[in-house]
Amino acid sequence: MADVLARIPSDMWAIPYVGARFPGSAAVRDRPGLIDGANCQLFAYAVLELFGVFGLESAAWRSSDLWADTRLTRRVAVAQPLDLVLFNAIDESWGAHVGVVVEEGRILHLCAEVGRPAVWSMAEFAARERYRTLLGFKRMR
Repeated sequence: MADVLARIPSDMWAIPYVGARFPGSAAVRDRPGLIDGANCQLFAYAVLELFGVFGLESAAWRSSDLWADTRLTRRVAVAQPLDLVLFNAIDESWGAHVGVVVEEGRILHLCAEVGRPAVWSMAEFAARERYRTLLGFKRMR
């Protein structure tokens, strides 16, 4: 696969983090798309859609729904580019942060701390209390 980061359009790097714009929210139903911002899940699903990985873009799934799903996704032990990754402060999928693996050990995510998309290493996530627990990886079936 060609370098994932090189294929992300420049306008996606400007999407602001807006926690109220999550899958299934009234804010997203009233004004679809990412121009008004997104949370981490909405952003991650849009990245997958950009690469032709369909199935989640219309799902009103929060992180716990994604983690529990076995119909559209499966848990994998070893991540590949375009797998989803979930982090949290505790070993709980509700409220987990969702990112997209872009290469070994590097995750693209819409980051509340930065306010825009960022690429962090696994070590950068582990160094932050709110992301210290790696729940695991999900791959579209």
